[in-house]
Amino acid sequence: MKLSESWLREWVSPDLDTQALADQITMAGLEVDGIEPVAGEFTGVIVGEIVSAEQHPDADKLRVCSVSNGSKTFQVVCGAPNARVGIKVPFATVGALLPGNFKIKKAKLRGVESFGMLCAQTELKAGDDDSGLWELPVDAPAGADLQEYLKLNDRIIEVDLTPNRGDCLSMRGIAREVGVLNKLDVTEPQIAPVAPSIDDALSVTLEAAEQCPRYIGRVVRNVDVSKPTPLWMQERLRRAGVRPHDCIVDITNYVLLEQGQPMHAFDLDKLNGSINVRLAKQGEEITLLDGQDLKLNAGTLLITDEQGPVAAAGVMGGERSSVSETTKNIFFESAFFSQLALAGQARSYGLHTDASHRYERGVDYELPVQAMERATQLLLEIAGGEAGPLTVAESAEHIPSAATVTLRRARILSGLGFTMDDAEVVEILTRLGLTVTKTNEDGWELAVPSYRFDISIEEDLLEELARIYGYNRLPTKIAPMDIAMAEQIESNLPLNKFKQALVARDYHEAISYSFISEQLNQLFNPESEPVKLINPISAELSIMRASLIPGLVNATMHNLNRQQGRIRLFETGMRFVQQGDEILQEPMLAGLITGSRVDENWASESTSVDFFDLKGDVEALLQATGEPESYQFKAGSHPALHPGQTAEIIKNDQVVGVVGALHPQAAKELDINQAVFVFEITQSDLLVGKVPDFAEISKFPEVRRDIAVLVDKKVQSDTLLATVEKAAGSSLSNLKVFDLYVGKGIDPQRKSVALGLTFQDPSRTLTESEINASMDAVIQQLKQELDADLR
Repeated sequence: MKLSESWLREWVSPDLDTQALADQITMAGLEVDGIEPVAGEFTGVIVGEIVSAEQHPDADKLRVCSVSNGSKTFQVVCGAPNARVGIKVPFATVGALLPGNFKIKKAKLRGVESFGMLCAQTELKAGDDDSGLWELPVDAPAGADLQEYLKLNDRIIEVDLTPNRGDCLSMRGIAREVGVLNKLDVTEPQIAPVAPSIDDALSVTLEAAEQCPRYIGRVVRNVDVSKPTPLWMQERLRRAGVRPHDCIVDITNYVLLEQGQPMHAFDLDKLNGSINVRLAKQGEEITLLDGQDLKLNAGTLLITDEQGPVAAAGVMGGERSSVSETTKNIFFESAFFSQLALAGQARSYGLHTDASHRYERGVDYELPVQAMERATQLLLEIAGGEAGPLTVAESAEHIPSAATVTLRRARILSGLGFTMDDAEVVEILTRLGLTVTKTNEDGWELAVPSYRFDISIEEDLLEELARIYGYNRLPTKIAPMDIAMAEQIESNLPLNKFKQALVARDYHEAISYSFISEQLNQLFNPESEPVKLINPISAELSIMRASLIPGLVNATMHNLNRQQGRIRLFETGMRFVQQGDEILQEPMLAGLITGSRVDENWASESTSVDFFDLKGDVEALLQATGEPESYQFKAGSHPALHPGQTAEIIKNDQVVGVVGALHPQAAKELDINQAVFVFEITQSDLLVGKVPDFAEISKFPEVRRDIAVLVDKKVQSDTLLATVEKAAGSSLSNLKVFDLYVGKGIDPQRKSVALGLTFQDPSRTLTESEINASMDAVIQQLKQELDADLR
């Protein structure tokens, strides 16, 4: 909101300069966005009157004007389209200095001498109208200094209000705040009820009484719309960012800026019958003042006559009943519309007006009558006319009642951190307009004024006390802190450890939406009941994810569509699974790889990743827990993964994760043309690790023996290794698979697996016979349990 400092000081004028006043308003919670002069710096500009205007002999778009300063005339060549005889305009005389350090000199334009310059608003930086010369009131005294005549020694203060302070969207509201902050009385304009001089009235029906509990109307006849808006009003409107129009529209805009009450004026002769405030029917139409045609939604609040809509309530009037230069009789409207009823109504049609801005934030429900009297008073003074009686339509049961809030002394201490004197508490709150209705040993009960609809609970009163007392005066205390160290359980592992492990393996962290499309949910989790959103952002984000994998697949598709073929992503986050009436929220860690094994370079052959690349990455994560032996990989199934390349991750006989290749059918549906491998594991199983135990490194030599055995193709490596460990004895310190062969030379139903066994004792050197005995036991156990043959 923009406001003129000089206008504000007519209401209340503290002994502060402009900057100090702006700082004070900001510290009170009404942030000042900027301060700017109402016009640029200039000298030598006076009020000039064009006494003659003739066509330039050598230029179609120029005129040769004679401009009077009240005692003498000057020849000025001007190209403005509205340069004509009889108007008063700003006249920059020879020697004048305009904004931008532009000095006016005697000049010759197309052979005709020009002694000065006639100015538009933009040339003086006094407005944004650059359509032609700035036309001043006809009674402006020719020769008067423009700065003094227009009182341009003024500043515009722009205040950025939070949505809860709609009471300050007016000069009255800002002045009230400044008066409270400086303990000064506010001088408001005298608004006396206008005695009706005619009996004409228009009946009003409140069909939508809940949305419009109070509607005030008044008929005013024989108005002279041709009367100019007074200069003082035009300037106040202009400095508030409102362009003057005609006297009736200007009055409604002025009352809105001064009092904070949106108003509207209808051409009475264009209305058909009585006024009805009702809700729109689906598909009704209205043409607004700006020429925009609206097809209305059911439930939109309307002002209608017997023919149909004449205004979108609280937003904008309709073109059919608009005031024009032929208007003689008007019907003024001043109403209280429910804040909830108008919330979002303008935005739903792509509109935002001064009226909707205020109604959405709340307007004083006691203000419509006062605003009507003020508008009538100004109209009769400026444009004449005969006013009828007020038409008051009300629904008492829907008009808000004054709120009552209790404030406890103890709450002031706990909330603000210090004790305020009772007298100071009462003085601050009464200056804010509240009334003490009851006092007791615990505190006070206060009635809230109608314009402070943001005060409803005790905390609101604490905020008001802090604001007016001064945030910069509030005592500061160092918060007490318990210096005892929190218990750190060594077996609890930080999630960041696993993230760093993946980043070290060339992964990038992804963050995706917690919502996925119904198609992706059906593809990856067809067996689980989806958790549907009641009010989704879009149809593509309507299901809460039951797995992190769809989000990573979406990110992969996005990258593949942009020619990024090598992708390694991981994500941490919640999955959401319906379990009866409850929704299980479980933190997960998921990853995805696709494309080449290593980034393109001259030293490595370009090969694509496979299942074992991803399995190796997962094993690196399990290694970080300190007990990788607790986990097992077993062949499993998943609806979106390849049946021959899917493994379940098992811990304590429970499935804690899955790793596998994206099913070819799923890849086809998603239009992915390369192999994709994914894993997902519950965080709770990763984040609890094994505390390491110290073991001294053996000083004695180790011995390695390698064997190759033939086993059935269905035998898994985990089973093979477990059988060897069971038979080898306690001296086996390391065991690994280092080769796998299938093909020519062996049974097609079998495979050759090469094992490396390392033996070492921590206390002595092992003998050859001991090692041979262990190897014999291993071979015998393999033969007995797995029908293995030594190759």
